[in-house]
Amino acid sequence: MGSAGPDSFNVLHDTRPEDTSLPAFMVSTTRGFLPRQEPIVKLPAEFDILESILSRMPIKTAEGTPGLLATFTLGETVLKELPDLTSAIDKYKDNLPLQNALYRDYSFLASAYLLEPCHERFLKGEPYGLGRQTLPSIISLPISRCAELAGFKPFMEYAGSYALFNYRLEDPRLGLEYDNLRLIRAFEHGLDPKSSEAGFVLVHVDMVQNSGPLVDGVVSALDSCTSNNREEFDIGMGKVVQSMTKVNKVMETMWGKSKPGDYVSFRTFIFGITSQSMFPHGVVYEGVSEEPLSFRGESGANDSMIPLCDNLLNITMPDTPLTSILQDFRSYRPGNHREFLEYVKHRSVNINLKWYAQQSASSAALYLHALNQVRDFRWRHWCFTREYILKKTSHPVATGGSPIVTWLPNQLFAVLDAMVECWEKGDKKLPGCDDIMEAATAQRDALTKEVEKYCKERNVEPPRKSAA
Repeated sequence: MGSAGPDSFNVLHDTRPEDTSLPAFMVSTTRGFLPRQEPIVKLPAEFDILESILSRMPIKTAEGTPGLLATFTLGETVLKELPDLTSAIDKYKDNLPLQNALYRDYSFLASAYLLEPCHERFLKGEPYGLGRQTLPSIISLPISRCAELAGFKPFMEYAGSYALFNYRLEDPRLGLEYDNLRLIRAFEHGLDPKSSEAGFVLVHVDMVQNSGPLVDGVVSALDSCTSNNREEFDIGMGKVVQSMTKVNKVMETMWGKSKPGDYVSFRTFIFGITSQSMFPHGVVYEGVSEEPLSFRGESGANDSMIPLCDNLLNITMPDTPLTSILQDFRSYRPGNHREFLEYVKHRSVNINLKWYAQQSASSAALYLHALNQVRDFRWRHWCFTREYILKKTSHPVATGGSPIVTWLPNQLFAVLDAMVECWEKGDKKLPGCDDIMEAATAQRDALTKEVEKYCKERNVEPPRKSAA
């Protein structure tokens, strides 16, 4: 019996970049999970004061001078200079890409305003302490309105704000080449394209530019499985493997483009509210809600590529509180992305793609190779977490509110389990997979020891591995 879910989904081939009535983010076979058009950089004149504050905000401005966050004067500047621009937002309510740009800009301002006191303490070598517990109406009302129109929660998100709608092309003729990418907004030194903050964000953009072929491969695999076309199914799965291989190669460049020792400095500003000591009771959105609100922070876990692979390959996650966090993260994506991921999940289950892949040695091998790319991505993510965070800070919670030591291993162990299951069902005879499984087995042992070590050091429970 298949599970209930959407029966069809309109994946774009023509992204219609000039159509302002469509959301900025719609899944396509050309741009994948990137916005339909390049992000809007320049806001209308009504928002000049917002632009002025944001351009003065970074610790180092575009001119190289100390900004408001360097002198710890952002909060007072906002309260002194910024009017409530909600009516101006409503003037452009039918232009959804512009609403996405406004959401990006207001979410940068909201995060910087709330976490500025924590940054000041961090620089003194002190604990983060408390952030500002109230978001003034001059920020809370506009961010709530543009977030509603653009389809986001009123707090910084990965796709709509911090990463995938926060780049511009230095030379439009050169397209999405890495050296042609620049940040639009930044907290620290990110307006310098060679800085670690720029590298951290732009490597993510560089990875996601490979998601068009990934989406194409996923759709092809689903369609050919439905029509029982084995040859086309293998071609589709091959596209999935090839695109994720490129993503992983780009991910590896993070080491050279964003230094581990720099990350914790700009990381302060991408923390969320949920499960964070800086906001023990949430944040009051003045004029929006009398009760404090709580949102997860910016996190690469909000990216859609790996969840897409999880759903296509039907990877079973452990039934643990850590997996509940994973499910909560799903709501922190553009609405069209969420709908597509749900469509793929339900369709893959309904047509039993996992079983279909295992009925042929060639298909099963491609399926295992796809699992291996997911494993590779999650292993790299764990290595980054270890070097950039665990070795640099004792703060126990990631920016998105997940436990820093156990959350990633929860998913990585699940992928390794899925690889073992596929290998054993193929009677360990799948072509070209011996080396993959040998490396995966060694990695599982290494991961187990590392997680146990960090859990013991930080006095936390290791992740449970019971299957859902």
